[in-house]
Amino acid sequence: MVRAGGDPIPTGRAPGGTGPARFRERFMQGEPVETGVRASILDSWRRCRILGLSPDQSDLPYREDFEPDARIVRAAVPVLDRLQATFAGNAMNISVADASGTVLLRRFGEASLARALPPIQSVPGFVFAEQVAGTNGIGLALAERRPIRVYGAEHFAERSQGSACRALPVRDPLSGRIEGVLCFGYPRSAEDPALDTVIRKAAETIERRLLRQSSARERALLRAYLDSGAEAAAGLQHRVGVAELALQTRPRDRTILMEKAAELIARGQRACVDVPLPDGRRVTLVSRPVTSASGVEGMVIEAVLPGPAPREPLVLPRQHEPLGLPVELAAATPLPFSGGVPVAPPAPLSVAVGVEGVATGDGSTDEHPDSPPLARGLVMVGEPHVGTYALAARRRLELLSEAGVRIGTTLDVGRTARELAESAVPQLADFVTVDLPEAVLRGEESADPRSDLRRTVVHGIRDDCPFHPVGKRVDYGPSTPQSRCLTSRQAVLEPNLQAAAGWFAQDPEHSAELLSHVHSLVAVPLVARGVVLGVAGFYRAQSSPPFMDDDRSLAQELAARAALSIDNARRYTRERTMVLALQRSLLPQGVPDQDGVEVAHRYLPAESDVGGDWYDVIPLSGTRIGLFVGDVVGHGMLSAATMGRLRTAARSFAELDFPPDDVLTHLDKLVGRLDREDPGAVDAGIIGATCLYAIYDPTTQRCTMARAGHPPPALARPDGTVWFPDLPAGPPLGLGGLPFEAAEIELPENSQIVLYTDGLIEDRHRDVDVVLDQLSATLAQADGTPDETCEAVLDTVAPAHPCDDIALLVARTHALDPGRIATWDLPADPALVSEVRAFAIRQLADWGLEEAAFAAELVLSELVTNAIRHGAGPIRVRLLHDRTLICEVSDTSNTAPHLRRAAGTDEGGRGLFLVAQLTRNWGTRYTQQGKIIWAECGLEGV
Repeated sequence: MVRAGGDPIPTGRAPGGTGPARFRERFMQGEPVETGVRASILDSWRRCRILGLSPDQSDLPYREDFEPDARIVRAAVPVLDRLQATFAGNAMNISVADASGTVLLRRFGEASLARALPPIQSVPGFVFAEQVAGTNGIGLALAERRPIRVYGAEHFAERSQGSACRALPVRDPLSGRIEGVLCFGYPRSAEDPALDTVIRKAAETIERRLLRQSSARERALLRAYLDSGAEAAAGLQHRVGVAELALQTRPRDRTILMEKAAELIARGQRACVDVPLPDGRRVTLVSRPVTSASGVEGMVIEAVLPGPAPREPLVLPRQHEPLGLPVELAAATPLPFSGGVPVAPPAPLSVAVGVEGVATGDGSTDEHPDSPPLARGLVMVGEPHVGTYALAARRRLELLSEAGVRIGTTLDVGRTARELAESAVPQLADFVTVDLPEAVLRGEESADPRSDLRRTVVHGIRDDCPFHPVGKRVDYGPSTPQSRCLTSRQAVLEPNLQAAAGWFAQDPEHSAELLSHVHSLVAVPLVARGVVLGVAGFYRAQSSPPFMDDDRSLAQELAARAALSIDNARRYTRERTMVLALQRSLLPQGVPDQDGVEVAHRYLPAESDVGGDWYDVIPLSGTRIGLFVGDVVGHGMLSAATMGRLRTAARSFAELDFPPDDVLTHLDKLVGRLDREDPGAVDAGIIGATCLYAIYDPTTQRCTMARAGHPPPALARPDGTVWFPDLPAGPPLGLGGLPFEAAEIELPENSQIVLYTDGLIEDRHRDVDVVLDQLSATLAQADGTPDETCEAVLDTVAPAHPCDDIALLVARTHALDPGRIATWDLPADPALVSEVRAFAIRQLADWGLEEAAFAAELVLSELVTNAIRHGAGPIRVRLLHDRTLICEVSDTSNTAPHLRRAAGTDEGGRGLFLVAQLTRNWGTRYTQQGKIIWAECGLEGV
């Protein structure tokens, strides 16, 4: 046997102690039952147990005051008669109950069945609501508000164990309200999946008949209006049909009139209102009651507007044929379920009528001879309660339309959840809570949304409602509406929380406190693309009416739209987290140990996406420091990865001791090559990357800078003077063909060098010159540490919501003590090498570095000898005492030595090998006058 959804249905107590009967027995004994029972049945069993129902109960409440001629009865009688004929000879029990679970009609496939069954199953008037009858088809269909099948031991009551049933809610097509339930009861052996189709088509037929009842009433109102208009024709002056009235208004004007007319019908009162139109005109709408010959009471809405008096009598449209539904408004677009019938009957009846007193809305006929003649036309007729539903439907559409604009304006999960709550309050609910798993807030998928929910949003018409605060962990028991909706992935409506035993039992103390503020709940799961993202709770205060089924549908639609936006934000958060992690892993993880500058840096990613901004601090030879800041065009993973490649190359070129303009030249060639090698370079090229490179020398207190399309740095002297040096701009990296120029600036000690990317100063809402003035004023007052300067700049200059990344690097300059610098100039004479060694030994003794004298003596001897033999004079020797001992020998030659492996028979070639073994590092850098060969000796043991 197979369920309608394709799952097998276990039949009774199966061999081995399995099946519904076994699970029900375990449940009744208090044992845990988590699998083997459908979620809707298990939830119903739990509610029954909380309500204290007994499975042995045989009596049900009987209502003698049930309405035997209710609307649903009139619509269902012919349908049930046909069903009875269809199931003739079968043990089929067909019943129709109202919205409270009271059975109003019964039909039987076998006439003898009615005599054999007890009154509770054969006589109308008994109540089968779940709270009194336990788990059954009618009660569960009303509780779940969807098609239900209950089979054998799935029934809570013992009396129903041998039967099966299918039940389906029947709704009013106009209001969406559940009018009742259609239920098929039959023996378990008669189970047939085809019954799904039969009961669905039967319910649809009943709903169509309910719709025809409403339309017949509206047609009667229209007939009464037209008849009254013909009888009152005498003495009236000027009346036109809607078709002629529509010629004087545009489609937008007609829509405004129709919406206002529906609102007037919903009020059900005499009224006279002026409706302003976009072009400045005003149309008067008059509502008055009308009663049909059969006693149907409704409202008529007429439009009155000034118009020229015609020379010929105008015509009043009159419908002679039976009116259908809907009757369309001539020359206008009809609105679905507008709350009445927009009418323009096409068959004319020549009647000369006037409108004296119509604008007062009270039936008076004061005549004003000098007043301009008026045109008057029928707009809409309808019943107030239908108009109320139509008005509510329009409000729901407006709410969904507004929510589509308001929800998802950002890619932030928490903000999107709050936008959902703000869209629903107060139009749909008085209070809204949104609970999301911690994993979703991090951008991940939650393995079990019920286990790690956090209160994310609490929003309402007041702030005094005692909901759990934002940030608190929320645990929902299995019988609560929130847990049930997460399990079923369907919205759960609790019109009366006082009667919702499962909700109250979760936390009686807190629930009792909450019940003093709210009384009705719709719990809706947030599901998008098959992923459960959380749950939203919509509450209504005590002063508001309880939620109905249309409210539940609206809440589910609203939550579905919000869930897509939340899922988009979650996916973006995950991707942004990945890109940001990549970006941060490619940026410097710390500041190198050096004494030339005191450095602080900040990286602030954009709110919308992560870009390719970067910075770097590179120790160079001779105690110099290289400072980089750059920006790769674009955002996302590609920009972050390209930034890493560019920063690595920049560091490599800098460590080769190239000057700033040469470094930018090499980077320019690299970017151009990357663009040519990338097959997607046409669409995603990195041409446009910018960079600024500065080298500060603490021995001379001079800074050499060059930039490639990057904003110039800000320089602040110790006296508070701030200026932006006029550096040659240079083209962005990757364009090629143009040279880069470097500029040298002298900086006093304790000056600040501020490097930044364009995200700090460029913003579409701010002028760049104004921002630079703010930056200058901030730096002029910043006399603290570089860290404090960074914070001050970000607080006062950076945009509140950056749309581009911001990289900020602040370096406070220091000068190397002249007493730690020793320099000797000597001619290219080999005899002077011994004197250099002697000078060096004495200088190291003065510095207290006697233990480093041996290595320094050998290094200087080798470097000076090489300069004399292979270079050109004059020769300069310089010792620098910093964190290490640096030995430098410069000459005017451009020939650099190279480390090589000497053969056993070679007389030379071992000098640089000894230098490399005795020092931590060595190298060559070129100057405008020649070259400098340097070696760095460690001082760890000194």
